[in-house]
Amino acid sequence: MGVLSIDPASQSAQDNYKLLIGGIIPRPIAFVTTLSGEGVWNAAPFSFFNIVTANPPMVSVSVQRKPGGVQKDTARNAADAGEFVVHIADERYIEAINVTAASLPPEKSEAELAGLTAVPSENIRVPGVAEAKIRMECVLERSLPLGGTDESPACDLLIGRVVRFHVDESLYENGRIDAAALKPVSRLAGSDYAKLGERFSLERPG
Repeated sequence: MGVLSIDPASQSAQDNYKLLIGGIIPRPIAFVTTLSGEGVWNAAPFSFFNIVTANPPMVSVSVQRKPGGVQKDTARNAADAGEFVVHIADERYIEAINVTAASLPPEKSEAELAGLTAVPSENIRVPGVAEAKIRMECVLERSLPLGGTDESPACDLLIGRVVRFHVDESLYENGRIDAAALKPVSRLAGSDYAKLGERFSLERPG
């Protein structure tokens, strides 16, 4: 078997998307809540998500736009309010998270549709989700429209500065998170997800 050499410019954005989500796995899932200007509690999952820096603590969430470059509720609300909450997806409430992926009009709450419980934040106005074992209150550091064209970007890259961590006591010991107790869920391609799975350790070279 040989190695395929594929020029992304020679195929569609959808084909490139399939290679990315099929090859970059597993991906952590950010379950993000925001508040609209009308006070609607919005919630949605995103797997284009990771750490940016620890000093100060920052995370990134890439929110893909709808056809025509239309912003999704999460990106618009985060930009307008300047804040959002990121929750770590875990096995206990992954089915509810999946419900929030439904396309609802801005005046409808995905979190309420999924039967999730709101919990007040301490530093920002956006409520968090009580079912999550880890949540991070974030202030929007930057929102960057990227990809596509200047008139019709492909996504909004949200960079959030964490101003408050909330961690369930059952996971926390000596400043560290117990991954097995967290039971995180990650995203694969299509409709597939993955649990934590087998772990192994390697010592870094000095």
